[in-house]
Amino acid sequence: MAKLGKRTTAAREGVDAKTLYPLDDAVKMVKERAKAKFDETIELAINLGVDPRHADQMVRGVVELPNGSGRTVRVAVFAKGDKADEAKAAGADIVGAEDLMEEVQGGKIDFDKCIATPDMMPLVGRLGKVLGPRNLMPNPKVGTVTPDVGEAVKSAKGGAVEFRVEKAGIVHAGVGKASFSEDQIAGNVRALLNAVQKAKPTGAKGTFMKKVALSSTMGPGVKIDLTSVQDA
Repeated sequence: MAKLGKRTTAAREGVDAKTLYPLDDAVKMVKERAKAKFDETIELAINLGVDPRHADQMVRGVVELPNGSGRTVRVAVFAKGDKADEAKAAGADIVGAEDLMEEVQGGKIDFDKCIATPDMMPLVGRLGKVLGPRNLMPNPKVGTVTPDVGEAVKSAKGGAVEFRVEKAGIVHAGVGKASFSEDQIAGNVRALLNAVQKAKPTGAKGTFMKKVALSSTMGPGVKIDLTSVQDA
């Protein structure tokens, strides 16, 4: 068994892996243990009682974090004409059509979020094998295929976070930075939990949210008592 470093050992002190902590306590514990020299990301992991191999148990969606994500998001938009101008005015980092498709096909993917107008989807559809594995493929279900590209760009820049259940039935999503206040992190956690709860699929049986844990990039996971999250 590998020997834990001093920082990891110190971070784990006072955290009982079997205890469920009230949300406010969990946030405080995670912030106190975020001691890295960079601004660590605060992440929420939600274990769901679903099997995403079945179409009626897939969980995905998008949530507007009330206090933002703390990330600098580079947004690419597939659009032409007035819609391209609208995207640029809203702050899109990259805007194009056939030229952008060629760049992506050539391996240049210099963005974190991809948005497209509906008329561009026949073109964007050719990039499925490239964008799909990176979770960058525009999708109307999460608002990234839309005629309202200006609003979509502002949303992506302002703190909209996509979530999607992984094969093991877990949703991972960033809910802020260690530099955020405790109230800001707790507010974002509540927003994400509410959004995931609302995305509960019809095929889900039994307990939907099984375990929820909060952690920082370099810190230990702290389990949250869901009964303390009143809004969820």
